[in-house]
Amino acid sequence: MKYTIDELTAAKRQIDSTLHKLRETVKTFESKDNSERYKSQITLAKRRIKAFEIANYFIENEIKNC
Repeated sequence: MKYTIDELTAAKRQIDSTLHKLRETVKTFESKDNSERYKSQITLAKRRIKAFEIANYFIENEIKNC
């Protein structure tokens, strides 16, 4: 499926926003006194960060190739 530059740019902007929020979430959980209690939330957020970074990589490549 082909996407327009505008669609790709909008998707990248949304992913960048979500990545920022997820990174802040990880910082918040890791800074808590009993951060071990939040281990599963931290792990989930880090996995989501990695997934969004991969998606961003492919979107950036698609934008460059258009």
